[in-house]
Amino acid sequence: MQISEHIQGILATLPAKPGCYLMKNAEGKIIYVGKAISLKNRVRSYFHADSSHDNKTRRLVRDIVDLEWIVVGSELEALILEMNLIKRHRPKYNVRLKDDKRYPYIKVHLQDAFPKVTVTRQMFDDGARYFGPYTSAWALYQTLDVLRKVFPYLTCDREITGQDKRACLYFDIKLCIGPCIGAVDQAGYRQMISDLMEFLSGHSEPIMDRVQAEMEKAAEELRFEKAAALRDQLKAMHSIVERQKVVFASDYKDSDVIAMARADGEACVQIFFVRGGKLIGREYFVLEGTEDVVDSEVLAEFIKQFYTEAASMPQQVLLPQEIEEARIIQEWMRSRRGGGKVEIHVPRDGQPHELVQMAAENAAETLSALRTQWQADSHKQEMALAELHSAFNLPEPPNRMECYDVSHIQGVATVGAMVVFEQGVPAKRLYRKFNIDSTSIGAPDDFASMEEMLTRRFKRWQVSTSPKADETAASAALNAPGAKPDEAFSILPDLIIVDGGKGQLGRVVSVLDRFGLTEKVPVVGLAKREEEIFFPHQPTPLLLPRNSQGLYLLQRIRDEAHRFGITAHRKRRSKQGMASILDGIPGVGPVRRKALLRHFGSVDKIREASLQELVGVVPQDVAEQVKAHLE
Repeated sequence: MQISEHIQGILATLPAKPGCYLMKNAEGKIIYVGKAISLKNRVRSYFHADSSHDNKTRRLVRDIVDLEWIVVGSELEALILEMNLIKRHRPKYNVRLKDDKRYPYIKVHLQDAFPKVTVTRQMFDDGARYFGPYTSAWALYQTLDVLRKVFPYLTCDREITGQDKRACLYFDIKLCIGPCIGAVDQAGYRQMISDLMEFLSGHSEPIMDRVQAEMEKAAEELRFEKAAALRDQLKAMHSIVERQKVVFASDYKDSDVIAMARADGEACVQIFFVRGGKLIGREYFVLEGTEDVVDSEVLAEFIKQFYTEAASMPQQVLLPQEIEEARIIQEWMRSRRGGGKVEIHVPRDGQPHELVQMAAENAAETLSALRTQWQADSHKQEMALAELHSAFNLPEPPNRMECYDVSHIQGVATVGAMVVFEQGVPAKRLYRKFNIDSTSIGAPDDFASMEEMLTRRFKRWQVSTSPKADETAASAALNAPGAKPDEAFSILPDLIIVDGGKGQLGRVVSVLDRFGLTEKVPVVGLAKREEEIFFPHQPTPLLLPRNSQGLYLLQRIRDEAHRFGITAHRKRRSKQGMASILDGIPGVGPVRRKALLRHFGSVDKIREASLQELVGVVPQDVAEQVKAHLE
């Protein structure tokens, strides 16, 4: 194996201490993160001519151009750092959860006097209680709809004093118990919220026993209306509990049961949640980067990533097979549980073993259903591309499509958006935004902004295709000396879509003419009102059938370009707003402004900072000026 001098130099300096290592490719992108008890031994092992290396490891080593490492104090610290780095960088060669989105949680705002229940995608250490994560937001809202009929919690933003003259409609339809009008006091409301949390945790029997006793007492005291309300609540609880399957005795440890199915490079993990002896729920997760990785390692990586996001830790995790890192993962999970015991166990017989097998069967069925869905989606994409190929008389199916849009408010913070779809699906790594200087084009002019954006895009294509001898000159023209070709610009699209009609289309055609690309790059304009499709030099637009897969794809690309452009515009407008406030302060130039914003995060935080804190970033006299101006 040929190892570069640079890598050899790094290998020679590796310490024999625990830590994490980050492997990078030629673009400087992190492609793998690992941990080791001895960095020296572990990292060197990748570069030995070892026939035991699998194909994935061989591909990884071929891509490594640079290495970094971080020394930590213990194996547990290395595990935690590795998980955080994988979550942040999502390296290509690591096993990782397929969706990089944040999963939804149920949040109970316990820090409030009268806690509300909401859905969130982020957990904070704010005194609230969280439940989740859940893979389906739709199923989560369905669950809350049912629970709210049993536990009618607050959803409004009223300040609760108990003195309001009237309650809202939710009180009348029995979806709120009316603390605003004093129908229930704080203690009674919080008791209901406590019951809700116990119910979500799977411990429903004590609540149902208490409600049963309260109902009987109310009936004995001839409070029949109260007894009837408690009867209805009890009936609703029974309807929920009946869906939960009893699998163990009620005193069995709270357990998560995990199993996996794999097929053709895909891996699906099914997790069952057993609380109070009942199977109260289940979720599935799809993993990527699992090629040539053994089952035990895939399971270990899932456990680390899932429980990094999980709102609570079980007492026990049941698995289909042993995992190598069980001891250190158990130690980490115990620390997350606040010192409570957590065991990772592989049941060999009995009901726990049967439950693991059932989870594995569910994982296999889920993966099969997902693959069928993916194939159906792929078929729709192929149909859409075939329709566009035919309808637009293209030389080949438009496997790479680029769509452009311009976003601004009265010419302020103008941003051009470029989105790319490959094989009919978004290629987000290739999205790019262009900050448009409105002073260079005069008054707000969407046509001129579109022309500037396309001109810059194809100048970058010229750079990537220029011979080496001319590359320096071409890069200089872009004010980016020595810049590496960007894959977003180095390939010509099979089709360009612009959001607009003939005017926008004409500007794009003029740019293509200047670069000699008129015959190479087809372009169309998509007008929103009637979804008319305009072609260069043709007066009559094309109208695709409303149920056309090709039209659906064009609309999706157009809407994605609009979303991406609006998001970039808002960020730019926000930055300009912050900059304008700070730019008016004597002694604060671009460097100090950037330093202040980097350190404090926002103008509001700078305003709240003490003079001493400001002096830690800028000189005393400048800090005084900042304090005086912002106050």
